Amino acid sequence: MLRHGSEAVVADSLWDAMASLSTHLREQSCRILAVLADNGPDWVMADLVALQSGLVHLPLPNFFSPSQMTHALNQAGADTVLTDQPVRIEALGLGFARIDQWRGLTLMGRDVASMDLPKGTAKISFTSGSTGSPKGVCLSAAGLLDTAQALVSALSSLSIQRHLAVLPLSLLLENVAGVYAPLLSGAEVVLPDLNDMGWRGMSGFDPVALAEVANTTQPGSVILVPELLKAWTLFLMTSGQSAPESLKFVAVGGARCDTGLLQMARTQGLPAFEGYGLTECGSVVSLNLPGADLPGSVGHPLSHVRIHTGVEGEIRVESRVFLGYLHDSTTPAAVWPTGDLGYLDENGFLHLSGRRKNLLITAFGRNVAPEWVEAALTAQPEIAQAVAVGEAKPWLSALLTPMPGADAAALERAVARANAELPDYARMRSWLPVAHFTLENGFATGNGRPRREAIAVHYAAAIESLYQNKESSHVIL
Repeated sequence: MLRHGSEAVVADSLWDAMASLSTHLREQSCRILAVLADNGPDWVMADLVALQSGLVHLPLPNFFSPSQMTHALNQAGADTVLTDQPVRIEALGLGFARIDQWRGLTLMGRDVASMDLPKGTAKISFTSGSTGSPKGVCLSAAGLLDTAQALVSALSSLSIQRHLAVLPLSLLLENVAGVYAPLLSGAEVVLPDLNDMGWRGMSGFDPVALAEVANTTQPGSVILVPELLKAWTLFLMTSGQSAPESLKFVAVGGARCDTGLLQMARTQGLPAFEGYGLTECGSVVSLNLPGADLPGSVGHPLSHVRIHTGVEGEIRVESRVFLGYLHDSTTPAAVWPTGDLGYLDENGFLHLSGRRKNLLITAFGRNVAPEWVEAALTAQPEIAQAVAVGEAKPWLSALLTPMPGADAAALERAVARANAELPDYARMRSWLPVAHFTLENGFATGNGRPRREAIAVHYAAAIESLYQNKESSHVIL
């Protein structure tokens, strides 16, 4: 069922290990189990024990800062932590003490008052969101399994036998679509350490490591964010290597993905299909599939949700997974407003226009979704990341992080190519090369989306300088 290096976990040994952990947790009268650990069978077993035992699971992303970690643990009222980083938990000064060991992980506990959680809460997923303080989303077990089962049904014709977990398991997308769905379908889940998978913290992501692991394990499916898809695709192009022949499905989500990148990936043997989802909706909401694929859309809604278009084209999702936010007594609407703009076409494909709150309105009154422009920019091989700006300005500008080796001239050519695909009012007339947006510097979320407010504040003076010479068609700083 699970594989980690040379360790193959079959059903009997999985149940035995889960029973052992369950005993430990009962002895500690655990109510809310926080897990801070690398990808691997232990993480999955702890998650399944919580699901089976009716405990609340609080996944802790490794990329959280100490303040974010403290916020999540205290907001959720976690009384137990299972971790491969006990020193890090102790350093928070929250009263956690080491109690026991389980499969090499440290079990830690503390006395803490019970929190009033929405009835039926099985998982609290803290999203890093667009600001520094993560928000706790309370989710039901039934709703999460609805999502997983809908994915099993949607992908059944592909007969995928092995899934390779590339993203951190603490991200709900990999947790639900990369663990629950494969296990429900009878597929094996391969769980390399994140470092072996290519994650390098401040240094970014190493696609060479991803390619090596994929070639070794020969998965049928992987889940990627657009930046990882781009990195793997460019590596295959420049190295002359091929994607594993075993790959049947590469799901791409977490942020807008340009159709050009999807097509480029497919030419390199990566069968990439874009989807859409949100934490509050239990992760995946819609997905393009082989035989039901419309480039430029995010696919058909899955069977467990109903899609409605609300005021001004806002997408609203009806499901039974979202129970509310921590410390917010408001009962969420049965049809939840996502904040995303879009529509369903006559063939049932869902199309996204951008985030309602991100919409840029230029000085000429033109409404531009920055995600649309940014997708065109990041489709260029020279541009790693892009953030469009220009609220109340006469033209749009962009903050660009270059790919290694791309100089100012290369970026200018890349911007010109992107502009050629865009209407006049959505073109970049000025741009600024900046450092990479990462989790560590606070300018990106866990799934790679830019933290626009933090970026706008940090680069405010530089952005304003792009508009000082109003006669200039472009500025290079």
